[in-house]
Amino acid sequence: MSVYDTLIVGGGPAGLNAALVLGRCDRRVLLCDAATPRNARSRELHCFLTRDGIAPLDLLRLGRAELNQYGIESRSIEVIDVRRAAEVFDVTLADDTQLAARTVLIACGVTDELPDIPGLADCFGISAHHCPYCDGWESRGKSIVVIGRKKNGAALALALKTWSDRIMLCSNGAAQLRRVHREQLAEHAIAVNESPIGAVEHSAGHVNRLVLASNESIACEAIFLVTTQRIRSDLAGRLGCSLTRQGLVKTDHLGQTNVPGVYVVGDASRDVQFAIVAAAEGAKAAVAINKALQTRAGLALFPVT
Repeated sequence: MSVYDTLIVGGGPAGLNAALVLGRCDRRVLLCDAATPRNARSRELHCFLTRDGIAPLDLLRLGRAELNQYGIESRSIEVIDVRRAAEVFDVTLADDTQLAARTVLIACGVTDELPDIPGLADCFGISAHHCPYCDGWESRGKSIVVIGRKKNGAALALALKTWSDRIMLCSNGAAQLRRVHREQLAEHAIAVNESPIGAVEHSAGHVNRLVLASNESIACEAIFLVTTQRIRSDLAGRLGCSLTRQGLVKTDHLGQTNVPGVYVVGDASRDVQFAIVAAAEGAKAAVAINKALQTRAGLALFPVT
């Protein structure tokens, strides 16, 4: 059975950058990616120095190409099972390939769960977004509808005033806002519409208007929404990793979980979900993994007592 120093699950910026660092440490690495990135529908990636505006899939293509010189093995395949054994982790791939790894880095990210509104999914990543830091600049000055409720919806609507003065909050039902939040929204001229949303009308993913169940329509040029998220893979939970109340994986600042040898980085572990932050987390986790492997091989100083 093949034994790798590290199995990396997920080939986004976090997984690719971790593989790059580990490759430069002359580690034997297998990177497995199911080829379904979270931002596959997005046209551009932002807030990434020297790569601002690049198509997300182009960034991944360039990243994979850089790994070749370090002998990183990469497969477009799902990892369906990882089990902890005595000294290694036993791994099963979707084609029933069996292998073993001394450490596991999970960088598979999260999936956005959108409200069930006809037409919304067609616009997601084109004219409907969840992160104003990633897409607010392109929507500056436009008429923007925020879809959300409770304090998260109000917070997103207020935050978007940085980019546009034309903001409306549509809660798709009862907004469930505290009085103080309603007053704050009113103070900044953000109207709240609590009618259920019947559909999003668009042209090739570019939103034109929202049609409400009341037959009223709201013209808009962009949508920002509060999404719920779930981890793409349940591997970390099955391995016994502790989760947060939001269902994400608890880690330390280097991505180490409570399970020795298991690391989680990227959108599944942190609050700031930027590609450049995910890449940085991957690099930090790779250093921690290399040090752990060095310690296992007796290449780290014994602690002095």
